Amino acid sequence: MVTSLDQLDLSKQYSYADYLKWKFEERVELIKGRIFKMSPAPARKHQTISRYFISQMVKYFDEHPCEWYHAPFDVRLARKSDNTDKQVYTVVQPDLCVICDKSKLDKRGCIGAPDLIIEILSPGNSKKEMKDKFEVYEEAGVREYWIVQSTDKNVLVYTLNEQGVFIGHRPFIEDEIMHSFIFPELKINLLEVFKD
Repeated sequence: MVTSLDQLDLSKQYSYADYLKWKFEERVELIKGRIFKMSPAPARKHQTISRYFISQMVKYFDEHPCEWYHAPFDVRLARKSDNTDKQVYTVVQPDLCVICDKSKLDKRGCIGAPDLIIEILSPGNSKKEMKDKFEVYEEAGVREYWIVQSTDKNVLVYTLNEQGVFIGHRPFIEDEIMHSFIFPELKINLLEVFKD
């Protein structure tokens, strides 16, 4: 059993089977088998933004069959159709995610691509969200990916096209009502999201 992150070789590749054996306090994610430390407890602004998104999810998905979850919640993304613990090398904890196919849900979280993932950028995690997670979400087939940039007060939205490639849309900025492309009635007032 591993009780300290210091016991692990950060240059090594790990699987979800390894991840399940770790009993340390630090929160980590696996992206293509590599360990990424999660940011310390999110800042108040991050929490405020997350709370507003959660309130909108409650309102919208209360009347829809999809399930939504917020971090910490493990989403396991397999590279192939083999979803065994030893073959899963990506385990992420999105700020928010929506899963419509309930067969992807189990007692440990989600196995497979959520329909919608929302990540709120914090200082120090921009590269991970903008590049590393972008790539694994696209490869796994996440239908829609939102990147919330609190410092720039905008939301970048990417939707998966028929070829399995993310297509970026015009950013939604702070004084707009944004909407989801896969859930068009899900609308978010960004003035409320980014208010100080």
